[in-house]
Amino acid sequence: MKIGFIGLGVMGGPMAGHLLRAGHDLTVHTRSQEKADELVAAGAVWVDAPRDMSDVDVVITMLPDSPEVEEVLFGEDGASGSLPAGSLVIDCSTIAPEAATRIGARLAERGVLFVDAPVSGGETGAIGGNLAVMLGGESRAVELALQVLEPVAAAAAHVGPVGSGQLVKAANQMIVAGNIALVGEALSLLGRAEVDVPAALEVLGGGLASSRVLETKASKMLERDFAPGFRIDLHYKDLRIALAAADQAGIAAPVTGVVAQLVVALRAAGEGGEDHAALIKAVERLSAIPADGH
Repeated sequence: MKIGFIGLGVMGGPMAGHLLRAGHDLTVHTRSQEKADELVAAGAVWVDAPRDMSDVDVVITMLPDSPEVEEVLFGEDGASGSLPAGSLVIDCSTIAPEAATRIGARLAERGVLFVDAPVSGGETGAIGGNLAVMLGGESRAVELALQVLEPVAAAAAHVGPVGSGQLVKAANQMIVAGNIALVGEALSLLGRAEVDVPAALEVLGGGLASSRVLETKASKMLERDFAPGFRIDLHYKDLRIALAAADQAGIAAPVTGVVAQLVVALRAAGEGGEDHAALIKAVERLSAIPADGH
């Protein structure tokens, strides 16, 4: 299949690599061309603008937020103007559900199919090709999207019409953020007690407290490794989407609100570019724990 991929960041780059290795003809574009060098060396084709993807069957976008998605699709150099009727756009970005609905409607006017397919699993999942994908759209479009995304997905589900994928992703980000904050609280508690923390984590991982967050983020917290796999700034954006969705649905989300404020505090301290495991810092500061965590 001829696939165009736009956005080769922390997750988009590995995802595009899996598609190329699966045998698809891959055309790529991203803001910083050097991020495409490895893919081009492996056989992908670089284009200078999204509009140059006129001969692809499917365009996949993996971008920070809806303004970037709308720009690469509908801007002056946007892809939508050159895509033939019947082609498919899959947006794997995390954006507001109403933005996905708006994008889908604009593409439908041009006869182009659209699926919002946000992903979960972070950099590790993108590299391993074992992301969770939540797909919103018409059945025929989703069926094609599932085939296209098979090389990057360990789990995938059609969760409803366009916009539904983003709503499920918002719920995902609520759960992840709350879990990270609680792991940070638990490690802060254990760090102040005479406890063998690695042994404690091993036994916690064998019980009901076990989670992917505990498995992947606790070690980063202990090692003070906050190199971005998923930036605080992006989780802030996602939590705003989640809180807006909850407000629109008339649902109270007090835990999400509290965690969002911890994220705001980190961004105010200039730490928005760090991994969301840095949430432990916000917890530590409330308890006057030194910056090294000890």
